[in-house]
Amino acid sequence: MIRANWIVFGKICKKDYLRKHSKSASTYGALESLSGINGLTAKPTKYVLCTALTSCAKTLNWHLGIHIHAYMIRSGYEDNLFLSSALVDFYAKCFAIVDARKVFSGMKIHDPVSWTSLINGFSINGQGRDALLLFKKMLCSQIKPNCHTFVSAISACVGQNGALEHCSTLHAHVIKRGYDTNNFVVSSLIACYANWGHIGDAILLFGETSEKDIVVYNSMISGYSQNLYSEDALKLFVEMKKKNLSPTDHTLCTILNACSSLAVLLQGRQVHSLVIKMGSARNVFVANALIDMYSKGGDIDDAQCVLDQTSKKDIVLWTTMIMGYAQCGRGSEALELFDCLLTKQELVPDNITFTAVLTACNHAGFLDKGVEYFNKMTTDYGLSPDIDQYACLIDLYARNGNLSKARALMEEMPHDPNYVIWSSFLSSCKIYGDVELGREAAEQLIKMDPCNAAPYLTLAHIYARKGLWNEVAEMRRLVHQRRIRKSAGWSWVEVD
Repeated sequence: MIRANWIVFGKICKKDYLRKHSKSASTYGALESLSGINGLTAKPTKYVLCTALTSCAKTLNWHLGIHIHAYMIRSGYEDNLFLSSALVDFYAKCFAIVDARKVFSGMKIHDPVSWTSLINGFSINGQGRDALLLFKKMLCSQIKPNCHTFVSAISACVGQNGALEHCSTLHAHVIKRGYDTNNFVVSSLIACYANWGHIGDAILLFGETSEKDIVVYNSMISGYSQNLYSEDALKLFVEMKKKNLSPTDHTLCTILNACSSLAVLLQGRQVHSLVIKMGSARNVFVANALIDMYSKGGDIDDAQCVLDQTSKKDIVLWTTMIMGYAQCGRGSEALELFDCLLTKQELVPDNITFTAVLTACNHAGFLDKGVEYFNKMTTDYGLSPDIDQYACLIDLYARNGNLSKARALMEEMPHDPNYVIWSSFLSSCKIYGDVELGREAAEQLIKMDPCNAAPYLTLAHIYARKGLWNEVAEMRRLVHQRRIRKSAGWSWVEVD
């Protein structure tokens, strides 16, 4: 098996030829060119093997990568520093982090590349704690971290409990080692602060950056959008355009998401025209953002047009379109589209797809259909419902007046009900005047967020409808005693 696969390495591999193809647009082309070189039988050079491993890491070509590893062992190259570092990177990016760690541990000499490859590997495999521990270990060694190491370590802070403190520590190390002028490091720090909701720190860091490029702008725009500062994201986008910085597809997706959250259809259309002008309409992520923007702006027909004009439709696009129909109150059309896709075998639904379908049933009030689709998840597709699908079905039962069934499902599901589930359940209790279940829901919500006035006021409303004025007075007393204030309602209009 190995001999058959390695016949491609029994040919002369000229460096210039391989370098030419490695720099081409397609990384796959580099691997194909490697296997297609003709000539006399000879050992491939270390450069050729290193380049091939890098290409395998980029394309996730697992089979060729492990054969290269086997050939390295046979040829006595396993102690080569550059090849071993490339091997760590290959295994890490192919999500074989245990193998990456074994290769790293077996290396006699380490360099910044090998350290960074494993730190980045832990980060992309969701093991941020291990990545940060390894970075700390690196600081105690004689090898000093470079800008790529810092980017990998900072990325490891995202999503890790208590990692905000680590982000601040890393920021101090960045300044100490003089990498605070490196835009890739700066953009990673901005993204990390924004991810943890510390948008003020992200803004401060952005303002202190003297030479801002598109990467830094993208991070700040994403940070604004992620923290629902959508208007600031749009303003920053305008500023970026005035500086003649060309937006990337990532920029366009972020700005379209900002337009979606603000429901500013006019600005969304202007971004759409820019998408067409830049030739980014074929990008599936941009197309998905456009469909979502038009759907949330209430123009479902234009969303459908974007979908029709997209040549390669994947499950993400179809799911967004189904959700768009559901959000626009056209639940029947959402279900028709879903059933049509299943009939034509153009869609293999996942959990997110079923969330969109159940949302459509919920908005349209199709209880029987909702139960049917929920059961199909396990019986027809072998999917385990997660908390989002349970939330949809619980809300569907509750909205249709089946409060006892909704409460029973909350007990049966393998997840603890979250704030959204209890909040929607309390709203249904208010509609149908169920005092006991409403009291239970309000108590759960007050435990989760004692300073939120909504459950107090909703429960007081339920009491008032039933003429329980003593209980109403008690609710008002609690609100006054705990100094809870209801947020003032507000609205906004677009000017110029």
